[in-house]
Amino acid sequence: MWDRGSIETAKILKTQITSGTVLEISPGPGSLGINWLAKTEETKLVGLDISSEMLKRSRANATSEGLQDRAEYVHGDACSIPFKDDQFAAVFANGGLHEWADPITVFNEIARVLKDGGRYWITDLRRDMSRFVQWMMLLFVRGRSMRARLASSINAAYVLSEARELAARSDLPDPIVKTSFIGLSIVGRKG
Repeated sequence: MWDRGSIETAKILKTQITSGTVLEISPGPGSLGINWLAKTEETKLVGLDISSEMLKRSRANATSEGLQDRAEYVHGDACSIPFKDDQFAAVFANGGLHEWADPITVFNEIARVLKDGGRYWITDLRRDMSRFVQWMMLLFVRGRSMRARLASSINAAYVLSEARELAARSDLPDPIVKTSFIGLSIVGRKG
């Protein structure tokens, strides 16, 4: 999944997340944030993950790409982001929404740590993608356990109406919730 020409990175850049210090929630091995760093200048990334193993991988990947001076990885829970109010120019999260124990609390935390004018970009799979697309995705995933994890993620994901309801009940400012071919996105700007 490591891809310097990442479609997701292009989407983040299209939402004008291009400067300042940015928080990535649940970066996993760090590929998306590191791709974003490589395509921006004078930016800094802070990755927040609950998994110590993923933080270790993120740090190693940032170092292997020569971006360790612009990337910091912090252990923590997105339901209680360990940073002060109004600290980040932007926040992004890709693929973790369905795993958050309390999405509304995470959304509220995102709103809290965003500076005025800060943007947010949250994406995930969607449970109601076409069965054919699901089948194709599963076909190209190697290994029985990886296929099982992908199927579990799809089944745990939200549909558009559910994501809209969660976003509306949160403190996220002016959320725009849309679907794509395989997923959904929640984007907006504070202030």
